[in-house]
Amino acid sequence: MNTIILSAIFGVVMMFSGIFIHNRSAYKNISSAALLLLLVFNIFESQGSSLFNINTTNFLHFNKFGLLFNSICIFSTLIYVMLSGREIEKAGNNTAEAHALIFFVLCGIGIVTSYTNLLMLFIGIEILSIPLYILTGSDKKNLKGNEAALKYFLMGSFSTGIMLMGIAMLYGSGGTFMLENVVKNGIVSYLSALGMVLIFIALCFKVSAAPFHFWTPDVYDGAPAVITSFMATVVKVAGFAAFIRLIEGRLGSMGSQTDRLIAIVIILTLAFGNLTAVFQQSVKRMLAYSSIAQAGFMLFSLFAVNDAAKEGLLLYAAAYSLATIGIFAVLAKMDDMTLEGFNGLSKSQPLIAALLAIFLLSLAGIPLTAGFFAKFYMLSAVVKTGKYLGLVIIGVLFAAVSAYYYFKVIQAMYFKDGNVVLAPVTARFKYLLLFVAALIVVLGVYPNALLSFLYF
Repeated sequence: MNTIILSAIFGVVMMFSGIFIHNRSAYKNISSAALLLLLVFNIFESQGSSLFNINTTNFLHFNKFGLLFNSICIFSTLIYVMLSGREIEKAGNNTAEAHALIFFVLCGIGIVTSYTNLLMLFIGIEILSIPLYILTGSDKKNLKGNEAALKYFLMGSFSTGIMLMGIAMLYGSGGTFMLENVVKNGIVSYLSALGMVLIFIALCFKVSAAPFHFWTPDVYDGAPAVITSFMATVVKVAGFAAFIRLIEGRLGSMGSQTDRLIAIVIILTLAFGNLTAVFQQSVKRMLAYSSIAQAGFMLFSLFAVNDAAKEGLLLYAAAYSLATIGIFAVLAKMDDMTLEGFNGLSKSQPLIAALLAIFLLSLAGIPLTAGFFAKFYMLSAVVKTGKYLGLVIIGVLFAAVSAYYYFKVIQAMYFKDGNVVLAPVTARFKYLLLFVAALIVVLGVYPNALLSFLYF
């Protein structure tokens, strides 16, 4: 509850601060301080100390998994704001409002990680999504960004309609919105099955899982790079927190039909994301398709839904978010976002090139990075189920494909010559990037540094 209420309060404070504070650089510091406070209070709540004792009438349930997921999202957002604060200023004319919208997104995340009622799922998803429609079109002079915002809004509206239809069908079948009671006596009627499938489709859209991923490349490519960084990381992994609660609740009662459905979506997502990313010349667009492929790996947690899957999802959320935020922080400072734009970066900025290499290796799942253990936990979770073991082989094969297009960027930085045009980089920016890379390596060597919080 701390995250939901405090993030809403901080969002309102940031919104009205634009009236009194005219130094745009100050918003980054205010936002960072508020995020740090939000993280501290969320950690306190995970230890049993909540500022707000509100009776949610079982609409929300706060457990260790959801609270730790909140901590990962808040911490990733803190790193994002500290690294990309200047780029947020440049993305539009209303910096205070942009920071306010980020806090409102975190409020939605606090709801989707703790809902037990389908209405709360809907409210959380909408609180999370609507600020993103605005942020996508924050650079009003960019026609590509305006097109991306309109496309995102229209597609998001359609997916919301599909979700509402699914919720209505579940209510019609079970007479309740409570997730644990929408299927009575373990009997799945045709109406409730169709309702759960519709909600599944709507959430597939939110996490850009195939075949509901077609909006992702255009929206991620059209939005300002600094906004894409937030959408592709914190927001995407929050969608999986909502997803896994749904699977744990009632969608799992469909048994083997659910397994087949999720397996098909995993294969399609891995195939579309990886194979299309191979042919991209724009690094920004390649990362958009890469995010689809990464979603395919996170879907393994929904197939297994066991302790290893939950641990893997937490580790994947941290590893993927930190690495991608680090890459986009550098990408936002580049004029040329194609592969050629990275040619010779190791000669002009050796430290940044080395840190980018660590981020890319983590996304590829190379050992000694957090991405390796994230993928390992996901695959081992499927092995523990003893079902559809062919999915593990498919996952390994597509992980090898992903290594190809990630290494193309490393090859451009270290083995090709060129003149990289990079905005001025401060020592503080480099230290922050170094800190993020160090976290990725620490989690790659000792993943329990994060996972131990789930049990203590």
